[in-house]
Amino acid sequence: MIKSGRNDLDPEGNCPLVSEVYNDLLRRWTMPIIYALGLRGELRFNEMKRAIGNISSTSLSERLSQLESLGIIQKKIFAEVPVKVEYSLTPKGWELHAILNDLANWMIKWKRGHVEIVQKAR
Repeated sequence: MIKSGRNDLDPEGNCPLVSEVYNDLLRRWTMPIIYALGLRGELRFNEMKRAIGNISSTSLSERLSQLESLGIIQKKIFAEVPVKVEYSLTPKGWELHAILNDLANWMIKWKRGHVEIVQKAR
């Protein structure tokens, strides 16, 4: 759990570390990339593009580079012709995947609960 004392807050009362993490994780395509790698373990670029769907090659390439620089994914390059590249989650990425999976389960549970409450009210 992140402990934040008053010295950790910016002038608006926000924790800069939490804001930075949110900004990184809430960028478009981050969650689908982490989800796809969590399901399959390792994916090549075009496999990931197909698994995610509706993402441009440029966007996927940019997000993969950013997630790699954050230490969430890793890229393995094989010395073959043509060059083979596989992406996978790092231990940090697997930990994040578990957290996101728990969050998804929470959302499903409470969305379902919300729908049941609305249906009972009718």
